[in-house]
Amino acid sequence: MAMNKNTVLSWATWIMIFVGLGLIALGAFRYDEIAGWGFAAVGFGFFAIAWVFNALKGRV
Repeated sequence: MAMNKNTVLSWATWIMIFVGLGLIALGAFRYDEIAGWGFAAVGFGFFAIAWVFNALKGRV
């Protein structure tokens, strides 16, 4: 399977979404103290980066 730039960005976008969901779930269900807010914030940061990767498809 040939991986061009758009395919790599697509895979990176999906991986970032799943990792972001995992971090938000950790923050919501595993950590009840202030660390949960940090996990959730990093999870939303992963969503923001995935959004940028998705926007870059076809442009690089």
